[in-house]
Amino acid sequence: MLSLLLAAALGFSAQDARLAYETAGELVEKCTPRDAGTVPCYVVAANRILDAASAAGADVRRDCFKAMTPKGERSFTNLYAEFKGDDANAKWVILISHYDTKTGCGCPGANDGASTAGLLVGIANAVSSWRERKGNLMLVWADGEECMESYGPNDGFWGSRRAAEKIADENRQVQAVVCLDMLGDKDLSITIPSNGDSTLKKLALHAARKTGHPELVKVIGDSVKDDHVAFMDRGYPAIDLIDFSYGPDNSYWHTPQDTMDKVSEDSLLKSGKIVAELLNILL
Repeated sequence: MLSLLLAAALGFSAQDARLAYETAGELVEKCTPRDAGTVPCYVVAANRILDAASAAGADVRRDCFKAMTPKGERSFTNLYAEFKGDDANAKWVILISHYDTKTGCGCPGANDGASTAGLLVGIANAVSSWRERKGNLMLVWADGEECMESYGPNDGFWGSRRAAEKIADENRQVQAVVCLDMLGDKDLSITIPSNGDSTLKKLALHAARKTGHPELVKVIGDSVKDDHVAFMDRGYPAIDLIDFSYGPDNSYWHTPQDTMDKVSEDSLLKSGKIVAELLNILL
């Protein structure tokens, strides 16, 4: 009986972490820069992600749209992968990460973007063999998270605002939205900013305890602007899991130093296990 119960749970394996790391490395090596609308790197990145999610058995689609930016109208592309559960009436759990890079800083975006874009690919691979889920899971790779000048109503978070709008228009019932950002840092320290759903915060801390790594996750008093905010603005319960201490005094963030040697497969394994435990609770 115990073995059956264990088999029913979602796990995140070393193989899944390896896939996440390799995907991140490929995005950096072959798809930099990934600024919104950049050709061909931007298109190659989107195709690579969708191919991997489709191979994991997800229903995939891309949503191409245009929006005004401080630099005029730009094209954006959001990517979606859906795993439907046994209960057709179940609410959706949404995991979201961005895959674009910051404009004009020469940043490869190894940790800030590629690491958690790869992590979502690893999670899709893990979910492909998870047969006992009842709920519905959606993975979203959002475009245009990075601002071009300064975050504001028309600068940054274009993809998450579009995703939240589309999900609302489709009248989807949403149980939780979890944003993943910068979780491949070798010196991993995951924080949950104050601007998030209180119940989800507690569940994330519980998930970390279940993996045996409670020290890796803590709730902080500061708020953080990230892709979860667009969903909160529409009334969906959402939290952000982010390591916003990247290098001494966050010195690697949005710089050419955001390279793959700063990213750890072990960190992706630990992050993936925590997210998997959270999905076990939610789904």
